[in-house]
Amino acid sequence: MAGQKPPRQDRQRRPNKGGGHMQKRKPQAKAASSGAAAERGGHKPVQKPAQKSPQRATQGAAPKVSRETASATARQVSATILETRPWDDYALVDMGAGQKLERYGPYRIVRPEPQAMGQPLLPQADWDKADAIFSGNTDEEGPGRWRYQTPLGETWPMAYRDIRFHGRFTSFRHVGVFPEQAAHWDWMIDRVSQSSRPLKVLNLFSYTGVASLLAAAAGAQVTHVDASKKAIGWARENQELSRLTEAPIRWICDDAVKFVAREKRRGNTYDGILLDPPKYGRGPKGEVWQLFDGLPDLLADCRDILSPNASFLILTAYSIRASFVALDMLMQDVMANRGGQVESGELVLKAETGGRYLSTSLFSRWQGGQG
Repeated sequence: MAGQKPPRQDRQRRPNKGGGHMQKRKPQAKAASSGAAAERGGHKPVQKPAQKSPQRATQGAAPKVSRETASATARQVSATILETRPWDDYALVDMGAGQKLERYGPYRIVRPEPQAMGQPLLPQADWDKADAIFSGNTDEEGPGRWRYQTPLGETWPMAYRDIRFHGRFTSFRHVGVFPEQAAHWDWMIDRVSQSSRPLKVLNLFSYTGVASLLAAAAGAQVTHVDASKKAIGWARENQELSRLTEAPIRWICDDAVKFVAREKRRGNTYDGILLDPPKYGRGPKGEVWQLFDGLPDLLADCRDILSPNASFLILTAYSIRASFVALDMLMQDVMANRGGQVESGELVLKAETGGRYLSTSLFSRWQGGQG
């Protein structure tokens, strides 16, 4: 219900030594050498001076470096796992056999999920009672169709904190919200609400605007950019539902890459940037976006439009054949001269049944000064 604060979602799993968030570390992985880095747009891993490299927030120290030979250096990086737990209007109920069973508001839905490689814990009868089942292309952005037990309305109400929004069945399996982003939402809200000044926040590839509305409700001045007129229309519906029609939000239908390039030329800056690019996409004028080709330059341009006292830059990547290490190395390279802290890893959902975890996406986020 709106107004009922859900549990904080930016939980970091680790053995609890004296309190604090919980953080789960993956086994340390060695970063790829120049061959894999070149595929990420020509960024080669180089050993930077320690005083210029951003420090990783969750480690409390710079990445460990161990000498293997006189001419080779192995760089070790640990992942941060950010966990989203169920709240009133969302839960990962069960998962397995390449599918996931979720609750969105009043409905239970089943969708393909390649990451769900184990077996379901609930009996098949529980899965068969789902209100809607998506079938079709198993690719995250692939088309398909929904099958309903009984006719359902076009939209249904949902809420996170005090923000209300519509759920809606789409032909590409999505329903208007990516719940694992709640871990970033809570972290962003803290940065915005604790600032001594109103922060200017830029939300790119911003979809239905839940993050934009949460930032505005926390006191930010928001610029919301998406290439889809339909998505922006949906976001403005959510603005009305949330009773934030007077909030300082600019709604812009534009290609994100071109918008950021223009802002850079104009000298406009932002205190925080949310960057959630698709693997593949098209702009309103047919502009083609390929994540591996375009992300290094876009991230560098985002860095260039951060204000001198910027607070954060959050990058999330879905459905890509990469690792958190690739995003971590890119973020470290791009933000090397800005100081601050970088943490990278995965966003996961915690299931109601059995307490298992479903990995949904990779992330890397930079934290600057608190302004």
